[in-house]
Amino acid sequence: MSIREQGVRPTTIQVIERLVRLLDVLSHYSDPVPLKTLSRATALHPSTAHRILNDLVTARFVERVDTGSYQLGLRLLELGSLVKARLNIRDAATGPMRELHQRTSQPINLSIRQGDEIVYVERALSERSGMQVVRAVGGRAPLHLTSVGKLFLAADEVKAVRSYAMRSGLEGYTANSITDLARLEFELAQVRRLGFARDNEELEPGVRCIAAGIYDDGAKLVAGLSISAPAEQVREEWVEWLRETAARISSSLGHDGPGSRPRA
Repeated sequence: MSIREQGVRPTTIQVIERLVRLLDVLSHYSDPVPLKTLSRATALHPSTAHRILNDLVTARFVERVDTGSYQLGLRLLELGSLVKARLNIRDAATGPMRELHQRTSQPINLSIRQGDEIVYVERALSERSGMQVVRAVGGRAPLHLTSVGKLFLAADEVKAVRSYAMRSGLEGYTANSITDLARLEFELAQVRRLGFARDNEELEPGVRCIAAGIYDDGAKLVAGLSISAPAEQVREEWVEWLRETAARISSSLGHDGPGSRPRA
């Protein structure tokens, strides 16, 4: 005998649990779903499912089509857009960046692309890193001289990379700077193959960096996470730690893929 048949009203928690089950089932269908299918998939009596669906229709979380079937409503899209707008890369990255800094004892940088440069938007560091950071939060650097910048260039089409080379002139800052287009294209091919990028004292003498990409829910590269360290202290095991951390941040932004390989 069901709760309703016993004359006992379902609790608020039970109603919410049933509501969520209905929404979950609807989310798996691209076409409207008949009441009978929803009832069977959620193990709810048709009258119970119908009653909850009516309330969801009234609230615009679900839409009823002419055939008596149901589909997810536009209000969910509206709420999802609000949530997405509130997802801030910096907020999502702060905690994971601190954890990575604790593991490596080196500065961890969060950077985004603006035009032909990267901009440092957040940094996790402490005095124990023993390294002076030249570029503070808000600082800028050319794409081709930084590990994060190479991630963004690797995500560009060949034509866009060559246009960048023409505009920037591939100016170098150190003896290790990449100032030749052929060499840059070879480097970017390596970035695409490996899924991460390096800066081998190309921006600052004595400083090497490793970077992995951060992706949003549309699989778009939106930022780069990097470790900066004195050249002689860089450790290869940091690469996997870095990629795992970048993937965690990407996941919190709604990305459900590996989040480690720039798209060509």
